[in-house]
Amino acid sequence: MLNALLLLAMLFAMPAHALTVTVDAPEELEALLTQHLEAARAARRGETLDEVELLRLRELGVETARELLATEGYFSPQIESSLVQTEGDWVMHYAVTPGPLTRVRMLKIGFEGGLADSEQARLRARTERSFTLQPQMPFRQADWNAAKLMLLRPLLAGRYPAARIAASEARVDPVLQAADLTLTVDSGPAFFYGQPVISGYQRYPEAIIRNLNPMKPGKPVRQQDLLDYQIALETSGYFAQATVRIEPDPALAAAVPIQVEVVERPEKMFSVGIGYSTDTGARVQASWLHRDILDRGLRLKFDAKLETDRQTGGVELAWPRNARGYEHSVGALRRQEDIEGQETRSNVLGVKRSLARGQIESTLSLQYQSEEQEIGDVVDVRNQALTANYAWTQRRVGRAFYPRRGYVLTLQGGGALEAVLSDTTFARLYGRHTHYFRAGENGRVILRGELGSVLAQTREGIPTDFLFRAGGDNSVRGYAYQSLGRTLEGGVASVRYLATGSVEYNYFFEGNWGMAVFVDAGDAADTPGALSPMFGYGVGARYRSPVGPVNLDVAYGEATDEIRLHFSLGVSF
Repeated sequence: MLNALLLLAMLFAMPAHALTVTVDAPEELEALLTQHLEAARAARRGETLDEVELLRLRELGVETARELLATEGYFSPQIESSLVQTEGDWVMHYAVTPGPLTRVRMLKIGFEGGLADSEQARLRARTERSFTLQPQMPFRQADWNAAKLMLLRPLLAGRYPAARIAASEARVDPVLQAADLTLTVDSGPAFFYGQPVISGYQRYPEAIIRNLNPMKPGKPVRQQDLLDYQIALETSGYFAQATVRIEPDPALAAAVPIQVEVVERPEKMFSVGIGYSTDTGARVQASWLHRDILDRGLRLKFDAKLETDRQTGGVELAWPRNARGYEHSVGALRRQEDIEGQETRSNVLGVKRSLARGQIESTLSLQYQSEEQEIGDVVDVRNQALTANYAWTQRRVGRAFYPRRGYVLTLQGGGALEAVLSDTTFARLYGRHTHYFRAGENGRVILRGELGSVLAQTREGIPTDFLFRAGGDNSVRGYAYQSLGRTLEGGVASVRYLATGSVEYNYFFEGNWGMAVFVDAGDAADTPGALSPMFGYGVGARYRSPVGPVNLDVAYGEATDEIRLHFSLGVSF
């Protein structure tokens, strides 16, 4: 018993012999081999191995290295290995000469299914040109696999959702370092839309779901259409969640059913919110919404918003989208504000007709507005106007809080006639364009431009909603909100012309934080010749919060020689 214990103690007292694995290979291959060789993994885990097991791992590593090099296009490598013991520790070394790189010599793509039809010749040619692994390019297994997936992607996103790779082969000649590639694409039949098959609705009329459908029976299937339909359902206000898909069954291709599943929102909702903006101060708001008036899906909404510098209250009755894609609403609004000394109290009645098709939204409205306006002891007027207005917006930015590519373009036009419930005749034109550019892996550049013009013989009698001022968070930072306009004793009055622009660079760190640097410029004046750009420069922070984007900017106004903070945040309950 004593001898056994002594032997056991001696075994535990023996020092463990460490294993070190080194690889001598070109830099781009060294990391690959070091990561995947069996002996290297054993060394990282600190395993204690005897000489027999080390010799086995050494030979196994040679075969593993050949397989790894083949995936990178090296099919005739020279690999030498050694195993030596130095001061009790083992050192395993691999010397790798990868040899010449194999390149694609020939590529042949065949087609089956609907894509093989004679009228699809242009699509076949475009598909062949889009294959990312072309002759004379290095042949790597990862590139070969990725190229096949990329080849299918536009077919699956279009009218061939059952497309697949029916066969593929890569023949490698290691002597000539050449690879001949052949593959066959079976597109399956072209798919065309049938009727929606709807589930999950109980509270709201089925017609709401059908009328939001942008696809017509017989139209070729397109994945973007299904996504647009899903987004339209989720943003309609009636549904908390929606799923839109088709089953890519070739037997149903002539009229494939559109599978629609929805989760409804409650019929009634009350919400409150708080927030703060350096433009209009602290904010408290509340709204009550009934989504199914008269059991027809009409939405009745009352809301009120109390801000430091502005108070509003309104009511709106909105109809669900009809079969032609239009949405109609009527509403009334009462607003009171005191911004930069311009005090206004206005009442607005309006009717709207809106149309949303994909990325484009348009609204035609008729609005009557009466207003009382005061600026110190200089201005005390009453204005009224019955205006017809048209607004057109295109959004190509996706749904991200901070988009890195795309743009938002808004164009507006409207006006009033003095003979029809208006104090003066005028026409109003306005445009705003914001463009987002990707800048490296973590950055973006934002360019923004804004122009506005009111064509009239005089500004007198025109309600302030149809005139312009500049300055603030979304205008020229470094200046107070709507502080750029016609300066009077006691305040700043709205004017007939506006021009602003901005260049901003954002960089996003790991996580949800980012930073910004920017230059803004702009002005508002009564004549185009009086426009004189005021510049603002600054830096800022960006944060992707759970309730929306948070922007914090510190800007210097060159004309006022002042530094201003620009910040906004809102939370709804």
